[in-house]
Amino acid sequence: MDHIVYLALGSNMGNRLANLKAAVNNLTPQMAVKNKSSVYETPPWGFTEQAPFLNQVIMVKTYLKPQALLGHLKRLETALGRTPNFQNGPRLIDIDILFFDDLVMDTPPLVIPHPRMHQRAFVLVPLAEIAPDLIHPVSGKPVHELLDGLDRSDIKLFK
Repeated sequence: MDHIVYLALGSNMGNRLANLKAAVNNLTPQMAVKNKSSVYETPPWGFTEQAPFLNQVIMVKTYLKPQALLGHLKRLETALGRTPNFQNGPRLIDIDILFFDDLVMDTPPLVIPHPRMHQRAFVLVPLAEIAPDLIHPVSGKPVHELLDGLDRSDIKLFK
């Protein structure tokens, strides 16, 4: 059975745009990209003493179950050059699961939907571009409403 999954991608080291493209290009054969947002340049979040990020959200179809998908994404990050770092620190590539169908789960190390996405305009701006009416299965609110209360003034379309 195919699952619809939304992934957030981010990079603030090296050739950031090439890092995002490499991540998208290496998702197959386990995933098929069905839609992708524009790329946005965003200020760092959490630890602010680092370079700006490029962020993008993609919608994929996959046959993988949630834990297998997480393992696949972590292996892909490593294969693309990500090395361990501190939380919210600089990274070559970061791939997070935002939504997995309408699943709600909280089992270490995986929480779906992503537990902090509602606080992060750098995730919600690209997500709202491709899925503004997608309903968050916990809050019951569509993505565009989650974005309404957040400051997005520092988020710029990357050209």
